[in-house]
Formats: sequence, structure tokens, C-alpha cells
Amino acid sequence: MRLKDKVAIITGAGRGIGQATAVKFAREGAKVVVCDLSAEFIADTVKQCEDLGAQTLGAVANVTDTQSLQAMVQATLAKFGRIDCLVNNAGIVADAQMKNMTDEQFDKVIAVNLKGVFNATKAVVDTMLAQKSGVILNASSIVGLYGNFGQTNYAAAKFGVIGMAKTWARELGRKGIRSNAVCPGFVATSILATIPEKVIKALEEKVPMGRLGLPEDIANTFAFLASDDASYINGAVIEVSGGLVI
Repeated sequence: MRLKDKVAIITGAGRGIGQATAVKFAREGAKVVVCDLSAEFIADTVKQCEDLGAQTLGAVANVTDTQSLQAMVQATLAKFGRIDCLVNNAGIVADAQMKNMTDEQFDKVIAVNLKGVFNATKAVVDTMLAQKSGVILNASSIVGLYGNFGQTNYAAAKFGVIGMAKTWARELGRKGIRSNAVCPGFVATSILATIPEKVIKALEEKVPMGRLGLPEDIANTFAFLASDDASYINGAVIEVSGGLVI
């Protein structure tokens, strides 16, 4: 088991990539803190992890609310005594072309997808510094590298979390803490449920591998980066897109 006894907090773990990551970490022996806004979604993920024999903690927390994050961290330390990994996965979309995007749409995405990553990392960093060890993993996107039509806010946030991961790699690397970013391509999650089938087919045709990514593809990457197998990977930006941008 690659993550045996490591304590991992995963934000946005109620469904999609976050849920797949929690389950993968559980399968690899981690103690998993399932963090999400929805108690119902948390319960589902917790059950899947516990069915694999993992010790878990469900925590309703909002990455835009520092008090709820502090409460989640304190509950984690009370139960498990340490924090080895934070996966900053929580994110939202509010798409519109630049000329139509409202201040509310822009601010909401920045608050969750960018400031929320800062907030969650700030909540755990003192613990990791005291331990002299830890891994911070930011979920970015290929949109954060190359932009995308109708996603000014999302692209700005996802580019920003890459910058934070690289900055933290410089600041914290000598103190035993690694920081990296993962950039998924098109992934088959509930976010795509409203997209017409012909559009999905067009997306698949753009990918050299001929398919969309699966949440498990991203989860596997997070699990590797969280493990000691990746002990010299710091400040990296890893695309997991099936070669979409080649």
C-alpha cells in the first residue's frame, strides 16, 4: 500500500474527481478526511472508503470559510494526530464569455477555486511545518495553461493555483513539504452531464487517445504524487489529458 497510514485531507471529495481520489487513497492505505459542502455526498464517499477498510473522517467545510476549515483541521488532528497530504480539489464553474461575465460570476469562481486553495493550505501549513513533512497538491486544469472559451474566471483561478504550487515549492521545499499541481483535461464527471452527446463526441475526437479522462485517471496521479515514490517531485505541473494539447 503506497499511502499506508498517511493522513490525507481531500476537499470537494463528495463526488467526481474528489470522490475518486478519496477512494483511491483509501485503497492505498491512507486515513482519509472527506471534506465537502454536502453531508449527503460526504456520507457516500465515507462509506466507500470504509468499505475498503480505511479509517475516515467526514467534515462539512467550505473552502471560502476559514473558520470551518480550522474546525476541520482540528478534528483531523484530534482523530489522527497529523496531516500528511492536502488535495486542493474543490472547485466550481460559472462560465460566460468575457463580455457577458458578471462580477458575481467572476468573484464566486475566484473565491472558491483560487482563494479557497489558499485558505485550505493556510489551515494545514503550520501542522506540516511542525512535522517537517507534508504534500500539497493543487487541482489545476489544462484551462489554466492554455485558456478556454467562456472561462475567463476559471482560467484565471486555475493559472493562479499553479503559481501558488510553484511558490510553495520554493518556500516550503527545504522544510520537508512538497507542492505540485495537476492539470486534468476533459474528464467524464457530472459537470459534463448537461453537455449534448455530439459535443462529447467532438471532445473525444480531439484527444489522441480517443476518450475522455476518468476521475480515476486523475486520482491515480494524485496518489502517486502523495506517495514517497514522488519524493523528489516538487513544483511540478503535470498534465493528465490523454495528449489533448499535443
